[in-house]
Amino acid sequence: MTQTQSPATTLAPGKPPVLDRFFRISERRSTVSREIRGGITTFVAMAYVILLVPLILGGVTDIDGNHLSIAQLTTATAFSAGLSTILMGLVGNVPLALAAGLGVVPVVAFQAAPHMTWPQALGLVVLMGVIIVIMAATGLRTLIINAIPLALKNAIGVGIGMFIAMIGLVSSGVVGHGSASGPPVTLGVDGHLSGWPVVIFAVGLLLMIGLYVRKVPGAILISIVVATLLGIVVNAIATIDPKSWGTVVPKAPESLFASPDFGLMGHIDLLGGFARAGGLAASVVLFTLVLTGFFDAMGTVFGVCDEAGLVNEKGVVPGIGKILTVDGVAQIIGGASGSAGSTVYVESATGVGEGARTGLTSVVTGGLFCLAVFFTPLAAVVPIQAAAPALVLVGALMMTQARKIDWNDLEVAVPAFITIVLMPFTYSITNGVGAGLIAYVVIKAARGKFREIHWLVAVVSVVFAAYFGINAIELALGG
Repeated sequence: MTQTQSPATTLAPGKPPVLDRFFRISERRSTVSREIRGGITTFVAMAYVILLVPLILGGVTDIDGNHLSIAQLTTATAFSAGLSTILMGLVGNVPLALAAGLGVVPVVAFQAAPHMTWPQALGLVVLMGVIIVIMAATGLRTLIINAIPLALKNAIGVGIGMFIAMIGLVSSGVVGHGSASGPPVTLGVDGHLSGWPVVIFAVGLLLMIGLYVRKVPGAILISIVVATLLGIVVNAIATIDPKSWGTVVPKAPESLFASPDFGLMGHIDLLGGFARAGGLAASVVLFTLVLTGFFDAMGTVFGVCDEAGLVNEKGVVPGIGKILTVDGVAQIIGGASGSAGSTVYVESATGVGEGARTGLTSVVTGGLFCLAVFFTPLAAVVPIQAAAPALVLVGALMMTQARKIDWNDLEVAVPAFITIVLMPFTYSITNGVGAGLIAYVVIKAARGKFREIHWLVAVVSVVFAAYFGINAIELALGG
């Protein structure tokens, strides 16, 4: 990022403390306090997941008309996020937080559940994780990532920046959904900004920008806390439609403690979905889950690690094999715990924005998720309008990676552009990566430069072509 990091604290002669040595904190020019601050910031930016995922999954019935318990989903989501994120910190030593993937959740809710029971749908999530772990353990996943041209990797980081900024603007109410007769997106809900929640977002964003450019330590976290407190006060004294806040309404919780309910833990049926929904339908769901989980994580890992300065001059993330293996294990943990598979979250970039550079940040974030199992009422305190400014600011900072792309070379500029714009416009990292790779292969082939196309990139492009045309393929096969 563009923020200038101060040199790490000078240690006394001799070996560094165990914590510093294990996480390589000084080596990465960070400090323990900065890592802890980054972990807290990442958790605050991601806390909405604890409520959002249960609302999505709990609002859908399976083929037998059964609902999942919101209380049990909340516990499962927080627990799986905590365990997966701690594992990433200890094994991968990178500031990456994981939780139920918002790319995977809709597939489970709207593609799997209508055709099978919840245990069977969650069984497919576990199978997805197993496949991804095998691909990571055999090195195939690393080979695919390293085969992608450096310009497209940089474009992925820029696209993720635009994507998370778009998430922040839409969730805060600054950008609204257009009508059928008007533009697809508008300023606000009706073409103009209105309502106290938008004011809270604006105040939080301006405060965050002001503190950040002045290099105030904890600028992002301070702004989120201030905006949350302001939201609580405004919501208490003004007449505001609760729906305008979105998922979380800022108000002092009636209680701080809630007993966790682990009732969904281990309730999975690995192969039952193939019998209930049919081999073709279940295979299509599994294929979609694997592709989404694979490339959503790939793009996020590279984009966030690049911002943290953890990508070498060859465009490779050292230790990427371990990172990707943990991501696959996290998918298994998520499904087995009763929530959707856990994957790396783009909100990890907010912690990086606070200076996070090591896995200690992930351990802190994961620990807070585990504590959230017992303090779920606190998750209902931070409104998205208070956390969204962090997404916008970090998105702006990630845009600086665009300078690494040679925009005069159309062979990389066009695929890079397609990668960047499709992520926010389709709300999918996977769609951006896939379309960019296909465009890259087509342009190289059109210019007769077949030898410059890595065979793995060509294979992946064919897979993505099948992904984009999956509905036509289903119809052709009689699905």
